[in-house]
Amino acid sequence: MQADGHAVSTVEGLAPGPAELAPLQAAFRDAHGLQCGFCTPGILMTMTAFLRDHPAPTDAEIREALGGHLCRCTGYRHIVDAVRLAAQRAAAATA
Repeated sequence: MQADGHAVSTVEGLAPGPAELAPLQAAFRDAHGLQCGFCTPGILMTMTAFLRDHPAPTDAEIREALGGHLCRCTGYRHIVDAVRLAAQRAAAATA
């Protein structure tokens, strides 16, 4: 009932098609930003919204945005790298 009248986004809806990845998903693949996959959906959803509002984030801003997530596998370095890579690719595509 709380979501009535609101759009609900899920990680399954990020990709433009069944054989494609969203840019952030591709960056996570390319930068080894995922391991077991337990935290990945939440991080992808948070970082998608974050990059929409912060298209050129610093590493410190990325780490702060990740503050609500717990990943036991990566130590966050590769996740930060992936988010930065997605931001760089988005900037290059619009240049």
